[in-house]
Amino acid sequence: MNISHLEKSWARELSHQINLPYIRKLEAFLKNEESLGKVIYPPSDLIFKAFKLTPFNRVKVIILGQDPYHGKNQAHGLSFSVQSGNKYPPSLKNIFKELATDLGVEHPIKENLENWASQGVLLLNNCLTVEEGLPRSHKAIGWEKFTSSVIDKLNKKKKNLVFILWGKDARLKGQNINKANHLIIEGPHPSPLSAYRGFLGSRPFSQTNSYLISNKLTAINWLA
Repeated sequence: MNISHLEKSWARELSHQINLPYIRKLEAFLKNEESLGKVIYPPSDLIFKAFKLTPFNRVKVIILGQDPYHGKNQAHGLSFSVQSGNKYPPSLKNIFKELATDLGVEHPIKENLENWASQGVLLLNNCLTVEEGLPRSHKAIGWEKFTSSVIDKLNKKKKNLVFILWGKDARLKGQNINKANHLIIEGPHPSPLSAYRGFLGSRPFSQTNSYLISNKLTAINWLA
């Protein structure tokens, strides 16, 4: 992991964070883990891919996840997205199930959400790395502080954003978002453990587009 890989507009907006001691500790931790032979996902050159595909000035929607997928060839720096050619993880399958119901369309046939990112959907995880086979293994090593600063910067410097917060961790992270300036869509996590507790049937995709259109912004083509 190298913080210098951060896309330039984000590096500018987060310059107050980049040189803080916790970032150095985070970099050192990841370097040490790799030196011990541990496999970390996503690969170091993809950790900040969400920021590269969705520069600061293009962000319209934020979908906040927990941490990257922990299986081989899955995580590539975008929350809930997997690299093309891989089997749908259960959470993504439920996301597409809800999308199909919400928009009255067929279930999308894709795994990679880069087209969402290119339209202004920041696919952000709470933690940006994970050890192979060990979900939440990089909890509390510093990523939460970094991604909270991302949310804070978006909240304060932009208006009419849509924050989609699925699951307890994401909802906690959104407590300080200004509801007068932005739309917050909260709900259970789309994992099989919680999707039937209110995620399915919540219609986040049509809500998002209705809000964007009402603020004279281009809707997201969720089927792209």
